[in-house]
Amino acid sequence: MIRKIGSIGNTYRHINRYREIIIVLFKHGFGDLITNSQIEKYLDFGKKFIPNKKIGDTTSLSRWERIRIVLEELGPTFIKFGQIMSNRPDILPEPLLAELEKLQDTVPPMPNEEAKKMIEQELGKPISELFKNFEQKPIASASISQVYRAELFSGAQVAIKVQRAGIQKMIETDLEIMFHFSLLMEKHITEMEILNPVETVKEFERSIHKEIDFNIEASHIERFSRNFRTDMTIYVPKVYKEYSTKKILTMEFINGIKVSNLKALREAGNDPLLIASQGCDLILKQIFEHGFFHADPHPGNIFILKDNVTCFLDFGMMGSLLPKYQDYLGDIVLGFVNNDSKKISETFLRLTGTYNIENRDQLEQQVSELVNQYAYVSLKEIKVGELLNKLFGILIDFKLRLPSNFYLLSKALITIEGVGTKLDPDFDMVKHIKPFAKKLLKKRLDPFKLAKDMYASATDFRFLLKDFPFEIKEIIRQVKKGKLKVEFEHKGLNPMLVTLDQISNRIAFAIVLASLIIGSSLIVLSKIPPLWNGVPIIGIVGFLGAGIMGFWLLISILKHAKM
Repeated sequence: MIRKIGSIGNTYRHINRYREIIIVLFKHGFGDLITNSQIEKYLDFGKKFIPNKKIGDTTSLSRWERIRIVLEELGPTFIKFGQIMSNRPDILPEPLLAELEKLQDTVPPMPNEEAKKMIEQELGKPISELFKNFEQKPIASASISQVYRAELFSGAQVAIKVQRAGIQKMIETDLEIMFHFSLLMEKHITEMEILNPVETVKEFERSIHKEIDFNIEASHIERFSRNFRTDMTIYVPKVYKEYSTKKILTMEFINGIKVSNLKALREAGNDPLLIASQGCDLILKQIFEHGFFHADPHPGNIFILKDNVTCFLDFGMMGSLLPKYQDYLGDIVLGFVNNDSKKISETFLRLTGTYNIENRDQLEQQVSELVNQYAYVSLKEIKVGELLNKLFGILIDFKLRLPSNFYLLSKALITIEGVGTKLDPDFDMVKHIKPFAKKLLKKRLDPFKLAKDMYASATDFRFLLKDFPFEIKEIIRQVKKGKLKVEFEHKGLNPMLVTLDQISNRIAFAIVLASLIIGSSLIVLSKIPPLWNGVPIIGIVGFLGAGIMGFWLLISILKHAKM
């Protein structure tokens, strides 16, 4: 049974999954992670629970490659975790990010009978009553769901996304274990503090819960459709709500050409150059105008229809930007266009919520050097992906962390730039970005918007003035009553407290041991009955107990390699 750690209570039903995870970690040379996290202290099986497994044949690979293999072997939850973490250059090194991007989400399909049973349970009718035709073989299979093609009685061709049976229970179990591990790593491994493991797992939990709720994906598609309802260069698949639930998503089947298939595009009469230009503008509209964008626009998720119309697929991973973040993004772009490194630096500080840093001048200096690298380069030669990576490198050096959606945004821009370059070797993304940033600036300077912002600020200021005297009086009242509390937070003392606790326990143990020896000696010398061969039995028992305790203390000291 697993003991309770903090707020995470793990029960016996998880023991087999714990064992699977630990075996995989040992197998690929990560036994040090298990040892350093001291997990055996929190498992009732102790060290017997930790398998004595030989390291596998992957030790010749790099540590980053082995991390990817571990995640793949551990299944859907860990694969999704790796895929999401591949968007976090602020906390993971570049070689690991490159490996995480290789994570494969394809697994053998679940049996058709299971899929049909899930559809019938969720929609409340037999397959024969729901669909005119239902293809037995899935057209796609991933770790969380698989997709079938079918035909409604209306004649509409649909794609049915079916969630794997039992996947939610598996994810919840894995999340509990991930929380457990993250707590232990944060507590016992100092190097892990910078990664903030517990908060990272919490963020992942929010993300994966959204992904396994197909109602959320359906709402994403409908919102996306409303945003582009008047744009004829894009087509958004229709969602069939009456055939959709939390675990089933039925949408229009799209029979298009994958954007990376240049030969098929040309044979169908499409223009790759126009597709590249329109596709880039569509992503930029999502970012700068709607603040709601497709976060994974890789070639497999973009189909081209007749007359160069673009169709995005898979709306499970979407990013959103608050209006103020859109403004900040525009400031950064215009800062580069106008060679204004100070504006860029100040914008990054506002974005990260860090207004007072000691090395602010150094930050501005590094940003200025980066800006100057591109100042005399033609727009066509600037690669947005390369520029973003350099910017993130500077922010990481100064320990500045952007909102997580900004990393999704950067991935979307980098991905679409790669797609555009394949379609058009002379593709110039900066040329497309510049007018959107200027349009955003113009919108900010609109008299009506300025008046609205001023009115909102005046209203806030009015409430501030109204509440200020009361707040001051309340503080003074608390001081007079002696109820004003000042809280201090200490960091880094837990290891020292644990060590002091161990020392005090051993001293107490040694005192009890010495007392037992001395007491037993006095009893032996006093010849207190009952006797055995002339020696008091109580004294013999005392010496035996002292011996056992002494060996126990010695083993405990040797076990932790500290004398």
